[in-house]
Formats: sequence, structure tokens, C-alpha cells
Amino acid sequence: MVENMELVFDREANRRERLWFVRYYTDWVRKVPNRVWSREQAKFIDSLILNSRNFYLSPEEYLKMKENGSQVKKKR
Repeated sequence: MVENMELVFDREANRRERLWFVRYYTDWVRKVPNRVWSREQAKFIDSLILNSRNFYLSPEEYLKMKENGSQVKKKR
């Protein structure tokens, strides 16, 4: 049984995973014709815009989130 339920976060593993993805994605962008790449990006961006409608934030809420994020970064 687990006594401590804290989330364990391995920063180094996370960094390696992000770097792997960046390299993978840049290879894909280089190999795929611009027309295909552009179409895929348009689908992705459109889906982000459509999904953002499900998570409405007022300008005040957005600024509060942004301020909280900068405070967290300063603590690191």
C-alpha cells in the first residue's frame, strides 16, 4: 500500500521525452511535402480553436492564470 500519494515527476525523463518529440517532429516536417504539412497543421489549429470554445475564460481569468504561472516560474 502506498503511504505517500505525492506525484513523482522525473524532470530529466520529461526533458528527454520532449527532446525526442522535437527531433521526431522536425524530421517529419522535413520529409513531408509542404502541402501535406500545411494541411495537417491547419487541422490541428482548427481543432484547438474549436476546443477552446469549451473552455471559455474571461480576460480577467486569463490574466490571473498568466500571473499565477509567472509566479511559479520565479520560485524555480
